[in-house]
Amino acid sequence: MRIEVTVAKTTSLPAGAIDALTQELSKRIDKHFPDGNNTISVRYASANSLTVMGGDKEAKDQITDILQETWESADDWFITD
Repeated sequence: MRIEVTVAKTTSLPAGAIDALTQELSKRIDKHFPDGNNTISVRYASANSLTVMGGDKEAKDQITDILQETWESADDWFITD
């Protein structure tokens, strides 16, 4: 599956947050979809969005839940220096 997450440019994130989110999201998605064919992209854009290509509606719903859990638990996995 190809998963694209865009974060609105107006969202203030600390340095390194996009890369850290990409890594954490990849780790969590690979646990649920271990086929090894997952490509995760996180980037800034004009609006927040999630696009899942190559998956069915159930997969998109699961990925939406994983993204929400990952975002809400950022204090646990995102460490700033």
